[in-house]
Amino acid sequence: MHHGILLIDKQPSCTSHDVVQDVRRAVGQRKVGHCGTLDPTATGLLVVTLGKATRLTRFFIRAPKVYEGRIVFGAATDTYDSSGKVVSTSSTAGLESGTVEEAMRAFEGTYEQAAPPYSAKKVNGVKYYELARRGEVVPEALKEITVFELRATGPIEEDHIPFRLSCSSGTYVRTLAHDLGKKLGCGANLAELRRLQVGPFKIGESITIDDLRNQANEEQDLEVGWVAFDDIPLPFDEIAADARQERRITHGQTVLVRQMESTEGDWIKLVNQRRQLIAVGTVIERIGSGRVGVIQPRIVFD
Repeated sequence: MHHGILLIDKQPSCTSHDVVQDVRRAVGQRKVGHCGTLDPTATGLLVVTLGKATRLTRFFIRAPKVYEGRIVFGAATDTYDSSGKVVSTSSTAGLESGTVEEAMRAFEGTYEQAAPPYSAKKVNGVKYYELARRGEVVPEALKEITVFELRATGPIEEDHIPFRLSCSSGTYVRTLAHDLGKKLGCGANLAELRRLQVGPFKIGESITIDDLRNQANEEQDLEVGWVAFDDIPLPFDEIAADARQERRITHGQTVLVRQMESTEGDWIKLVNQRRQLIAVGTVIERIGSGRVGVIQPRIVFD
């Protein structure tokens, strides 16, 4: 069985679940997951976990994201992107790049964002898009997000403007496009979206499903787009355990660690003296005023 992460360059017209199914077939194993959904029309980086790495999914779902794409002005849709039904149109006469760029900057910062009505978010076990398709009222659900950067990467051409976005996990790019159109008074929707980065992982390191299939057919080892289990860059401090500590960790027992900078509640990556990942734990206590703490293993790997 393969244990690690595959960086997949998702193509349009397929779901993130489709990609997971394709990876399962290509590598010949069932234990496969992914770290953050991309809409079917979107392309770009999908972080896929295999084997033991599926237990690390939670740490990358919350990772910040970087996107590029295009927004089209003059039409609002029910899905907030170009796949939906146009619900209103407005003139874009006089709309200038400088005006759009200024409006974009107003969306930078931390605030609450509403999920689009056509989304996979659930209420009482029912997905929003199921309610919307039935013509039922979709409740407003707000979630705190952070937009680190939203800027145009070129001028307006035929009512389209290219953009680059850096944001926290959970940000709906479609909602940003829709709200930008409302702010400018002309309506807008998301015409194109490509994910470039998830946490430390970048699109330039990825592989397409077609190339993965070819690699598998030729019985080649996983190389392009592959991050081996022990090399996964978890987003927190790492501590190397000695032989005695390793035995305690593998049995789920706490260990006392010196020269530690982390504070209570922080996650810790625990490796052995051979730099192999053996567990992920949390700091449950800091002792005295020195850099001494107690770590409780939370996820232990065989």
